[in-house]
Amino acid sequence: MQLKKLGGDFALEASGVDLAQPLSDSAFDEIERAFFAAQVLVFRGQKLTAREFLGFARRFGPPEPHVVDQFHHPEYADILILSNVVRDGRPTGLADAGTYFHTDYSYLEMPARATMLYSIQVPRSGGDTLFANQYAAYDDLSDTMKKRLKGLVALHHYGNRDDLGDTSRTAASLLTEEQKRRLNWVRHPVARRHPVTDRTALYAVSGSSFGIEGMLEAEARALLEELKRHATLEKYWYPLRYGVGDVVIWDNASLLHSATLTDPDDARTLWRITIKETRRQP
Repeated sequence: MQLKKLGGDFALEASGVDLAQPLSDSAFDEIERAFFAAQVLVFRGQKLTAREFLGFARRFGPPEPHVVDQFHHPEYADILILSNVVRDGRPTGLADAGTYFHTDYSYLEMPARATMLYSIQVPRSGGDTLFANQYAAYDDLSDTMKKRLKGLVALHHYGNRDDLGDTSRTAASLLTEEQKRRLNWVRHPVARRHPVTDRTALYAVSGSSFGIEGMLEAEARALLEELKRHATLEKYWYPLRYGVGDVVIWDNASLLHSATLTDPDDARTLWRITIKETRRQP
């Protein structure tokens, strides 16, 4: 496996690997080490069946099916279909998913370790993913702010706190009443120690964080907004452009990410698998 830097301080592209073939333990260990070091790891031009894609994803940990179950892959519920393609008047997948900075599954008690996308149809423009490095965002905070954040716990729920409209393209994907009943409020540290690397990162300060435990709502919102503005500064970004067959895996514990909007008539289709963390956060 050869590795090439993509971003200034994070994101790597791996070549010399065919993910459709069985990987030895030593080969996978090399991939996993590169993943945690890079935060974003990209494999270009892969040709995978749904079963092969899922088999590779499971090497990283247990997949967790998305709550929007109407767009699960027909054979493999662990795969969520992201697509703006409409066939016979019906959507084939979840369109406009995550078009705001957020962290996957931060609204679950046991959050996501990694998210993996396999790109099947690529639009002529848009459809990129913007990643924001939350290790760097935390490291750049003043000592005063770091002390302020120590021990603070954010309250999370499914949704985008900046856009709660049911019809907006930058709101969280619409849930049915039954799907809403499956979700509860959960708690995560505002500055969270990574369960593998032990580095501290700002955690989901944009997206699902709606308040801070023990803090008045106005004060909590003001602090979260201040942290979001800092955490999503362009200097922390890496924009990833997809090609057909690309597989990307990213570290949810150390990144925010956002999809860019596409023309609804410009076909875009990806398969997504999200891997849950297996260790309780400290």
